Parts: sequence; C-alpha cells; structure tokens
Amino acid sequence: MPEAAEAVAIERARATAAAAELVVVKAGTNSLTDDSSHLDTDRIDKLVDDVQDLRETGKAVIVVSSGAVGAGIGRMQVPADDLQTQQALSTIGQSRLMRAYTESFDRYDTTVAQILISEDDLRVASRFANLRQTVEQLVAWGVVPIINENDALATAELRIGDNDMIAAGLSIGVEADLLVTLTDVDGVYTDNPREEPTAERIVAVTTQYDEIEQLVTASSTEKFGGMLTKIRGAREAAEAGIPAIITACAAPDVLARVVASEPVGTIFVPTTLLV
Repeated sequence: MPEAAEAVAIERARATAAAAELVVVKAGTNSLTDDSSHLDTDRIDKLVDDVQDLRETGKAVIVVSSGAVGAGIGRMQVPADDLQTQQALSTIGQSRLMRAYTESFDRYDTTVAQILISEDDLRVASRFANLRQTVEQLVAWGVVPIINENDALATAELRIGDNDMIAAGLSIGVEADLLVTLTDVDGVYTDNPREEPTAERIVAVTTQYDEIEQLVTASSTEKFGGMLTKIRGAREAAEAGIPAIITACAAPDVLARVVASEPVGTIFVPTTLLV
C-alpha cells in the first residue's frame, strides 16, 4: 500500500474511532490489581473516570473486564496452580471486582450490570441473540454492562487472553463502532519494552498483521505473551470493519484522547478503510 494512502487510512481510522457511538472497552487484570494481586481502587477509579469521559460525550460503553481470578488470589493469598483452584478463586474475586466497580460508578450515579459469559455464548446463535438483547436493553437504560468470562465454569478456556477474544467477538456481534483494549503497556512494540529499551512503539497496524504477530511471539515472556491475544483480538475486530486500539490503562485521559483523534497507543486500521 502506498505510504501516502496508508497515512490517509490511519487518519480516517482515528476519525472513525473518535466518532464511535458504541464503544467496547476491555481492561486486563494488570490494569486493575496491584503487585500483590489486590484490587487497586485507584486504578479502578481511574478506569471508571475514563469510561465516564466517553459517556459524557453521549457514547455508550460496554466494559469487558478481567480480574476475577487475580482478585481472588489477592484475597486468599494462595497460589493458583491448577484449574480447580483458579475456578474457586474466581468466585471470590468476581464478587469483589463487581463491588469495586459498583462503588466507583456510584460516584457518577451510574448503574452497572454484571454479565458472565463463555465463548459458546458468542458462537451459538440462539445464546448470542439473548446476550445481545440483554446488552442492548441495558445500554438503552443508560446502564454500563460489565462482562467477564464465567471463569468458575470454564475449562480449557481459562487461560491468558480469553477476554481479549471475547471483547473482539462481542464488538463484532453487537456491531460496536470501536474496541479499546487497555493494558499495562502503551501499545504494541517491536520488542518487549520491559527488557529492551530500544523497542519502538508501533503507531498503527494496517496490513502487517503476520509481521507484528511474529515480532511479539519472538519477544514474548510469560507476562508479555498476553499481548499476542490482544493483537489477534484487535485484528479480528479490524477485519470486521471496527477500529481497534491497544493502549495503556494508566495513560492520562486515555479514552478522552481517543475521541479527540489523538495518536494513542497502537491503532488497528479497519480493512474497509484500506482501499
């Protein structure tokens, strides 16, 4: 793709993201907990503040939130070494996670709703129809749906990255206008930025998906490896015509900057704009 045409497509993608009316925001565990796996109320308040920035411009927001297992670990202080333990911890952490969200959104007199789903709820047409109807009704009421994987009943699905793909599938299914994945790094890099100070942030992804996945796979550590599913989720959304952005949850006014068309994080340009 000619460089000039690519630059135009990137700017159009940012403008499309800024104009989004329905936004899916995905927050990862590391964006919500501290180093001891305790829920960090300051981080949660910051996320909620950013979500409210979008809502105050008239946008509807759906939150896909990880953090249940992590919060359970923080509460019980036991290692999550096996699936059964992870499932049990998720039931403890999920209630604490929703309490934290409820209390934080209460600062804005905003009601939240919990929805726990599995991948089958996105794949089976009849189940997804029910999910979509519920989400649409909540949004119509001005409620913020907070969606998480049903970790207590998950088996093979319970692994790093599930909610990244759930967020992408949900974005496509409800015909969202934008997917924002918030994490603990400010975008996709050419190398692991925690280990390589020379790593450079990739501002936009247009057609170089395979190259980006290879870069991340080659530089992955256990923690950094979660970036791969975020890239795959963003790619899935972009190929469905939805702009997707991966950026840092801790960045100041991060969602407000997205709707101001600022070059935040790494944007995945919808394939519909690459013509």
